[in-house]
Amino acid sequence: MTGSLPLPTPRSVFRDDEPVLQSHSLLDDARPPRFGERICWDLNGVIRKPVNQSPANMRMNFHALSPGWNLTARELTMIWFNPRHPKVLAHGIHLKADPRAPNTVRQRLSILREIAAFGLAQGLGDDPALWDSEAFRRHITHNSDPEPKSGLSEHIVVIKALHRFRQVLACGGPQEDPWPGKSVFQILDQPTTAPLKTPVIKPETWFPLIRAAWTYISVFAPDILRAVDHWQAIQHRGGPIELHAAAQNLSAWLADPRNLVPIRPEGTRAGREGLVNWSLLSWMVGLDPDHRDLFQGHTSTGRARRTAVEEVVSTGRTQVGLLPDLLEVEHLDGTRGPWHDSLHPRQLWFEALALRNACYVFVAALSMMRDSELREILKGSVVEYFSTPAVKSTKVKLDPDLPVKHWWIIQPVAQAIEIAERLSPHEELAFAGVPGSDPGTLFESRGAIEDLVKHVNSRRHLTALDKIPDQHVTPHMFRRTMAMLTRDFPGSEIAVGMQLKHAASRALTNRTTQGYMEQDPAWIKHLDTAVAERKLNRVREMFDADSKGDNIGFGPGADQLREAFAAVRQQAEQLRATGQAQRGDKRVEYDLLRGLRFSIRFGKLNHCTMDDANPVGAKCLEDAVIPEGHRGPLLDRCRPSRCGNSIIAPAHLPIWRAEQTSLTRLLETPKLPTARKAALTQQLQEVEHALRKADRA
Repeated sequence: MTGSLPLPTPRSVFRDDEPVLQSHSLLDDARPPRFGERICWDLNGVIRKPVNQSPANMRMNFHALSPGWNLTARELTMIWFNPRHPKVLAHGIHLKADPRAPNTVRQRLSILREIAAFGLAQGLGDDPALWDSEAFRRHITHNSDPEPKSGLSEHIVVIKALHRFRQVLACGGPQEDPWPGKSVFQILDQPTTAPLKTPVIKPETWFPLIRAAWTYISVFAPDILRAVDHWQAIQHRGGPIELHAAAQNLSAWLADPRNLVPIRPEGTRAGREGLVNWSLLSWMVGLDPDHRDLFQGHTSTGRARRTAVEEVVSTGRTQVGLLPDLLEVEHLDGTRGPWHDSLHPRQLWFEALALRNACYVFVAALSMMRDSELREILKGSVVEYFSTPAVKSTKVKLDPDLPVKHWWIIQPVAQAIEIAERLSPHEELAFAGVPGSDPGTLFESRGAIEDLVKHVNSRRHLTALDKIPDQHVTPHMFRRTMAMLTRDFPGSEIAVGMQLKHAASRALTNRTTQGYMEQDPAWIKHLDTAVAERKLNRVREMFDADSKGDNIGFGPGADQLREAFAAVRQQAEQLRATGQAQRGDKRVEYDLLRGLRFSIRFGKLNHCTMDDANPVGAKCLEDAVIPEGHRGPLLDRCRPSRCGNSIIAPAHLPIWRAEQTSLTRLLETPKLPTARKAALTQQLQEVEHALRKADRA
């Protein structure tokens, strides 16, 4: 009979009355859960919760687990939260001092629940200490079928933890490591430094999304903020007043010709309410419509007031919504009118939400901040840092001390943050709720992006903004995309490394920074096309200047370019003469320019016309060791004043003349060393040689 009784649950090394958080800074008046609590450890209000995390991520759930698995789950959680606990150290287990983040532990508990369910389904019993290594390996195979899961590494981490912490666990753990001597990367056959998995935002999504966000910030924001201020002033004008006082206010309000009656937009005027927005009008005259109805249709006085209002409406003294003078834009159908059909209080709330989301998207895209750090921005955090605009925020990732970091930003980003501050009713946070919501209301970052896309696409008929394609966009993808876009600018790897906060560790060789900056096939064609179009536009500008008789530059390269332009004009005239092109159509020359096989590279000191296939006269290649596979000029050996492919344009001359003045002044320095004087003299001769070409022209 006694053999059929369930075995008692072993006693843990941790006391039931022991607080579960001993390696964290607790909030004021916090009451941390105790180890003996078997259902849930709720850490909300106990330790600081990252702004971008939901309250659910702070709850460690142990429900629906057998007594043995429940105890094991609580013990593992205790170890992950308190890696230097005396009981852990006493069993010879030495871990890094930093505790695991609550959301990480919550995810691992979910994995432990899957392992327990797998054992139940496989008939392995309730005690993982009795499972053999093959059982755990089968669990990994089970979770990688048909394709490996992205979180498979955490399954291995949990299984290895059952083995490593077995001396501390009351129910024990597997005596053997299912993968002895192998790391997670080796088990999954992954490189130690795996390629960055975060995808970029496609160009067809990136551009309309960023343009829409900036349009809301720079164009629509003044109207939205003005309407918010006006609506808040109406609401806070005073407490509720009696009905007779509101009736007197209405009479005085209607008598003032400056006051406009709020009406509903077309398409929403059906039913009892009709044309006039009676609720908003009640607010305007000082009566909270939730308390009394000033315009009751079933009373003679209410109907009389309605009649008085409708008489004013018939004279044209009306406005749609809260503001009478919204900014006008060109609509999608080509007509011109207000960018919004009605900023009534409810619609205003949606537009304020869209503006907040636009600010979030714009800052995420152009600051390269992590979502967690962006969401930690406090009001008043836009400052000047080393004479450059910057924003202060808390660096959360991998940093338990939560230091304040500065992120260099551009002025439009600063403008977006300041608008978000104005909208936020939160006491401290810049990015929180919007007016009309509870001051403590926060938002989910991915949801903000999705809501902005849906809102922009639904109102295109009025705003005429470009349609944003349907692509799954996460906050981290902005950081990845912007890093990729900056990769081809000189010195950008250092700058991007600093902005991503990776530069301090491995300045130029940081693998993470390089991973962020890796090109993406979706952008390569777009960027190549954009560069080619910009280059063609500059060639067109030079062609137009040459056609008008203006000087486009000096030197042999300029002569070659003038000859090419003359040939284009001559060919265009032949096409017109033979009727193959319309007379006077400038596009003929532009089409010929597009097909012109003439190489030109634009620069700050000169332009280079070297032909890769025939680099005759290129001074930079004379007596030079050319790297294998290299094409084009060697820029560090460029000699603009002597090269047969160089064009010194009029825009370059001020730089050359300033250099001439600077060198002349330096040569007048008393007691100048002979070698230094000779070097300066040679430089001055080169500059004067280039300027003589311009003077002779």
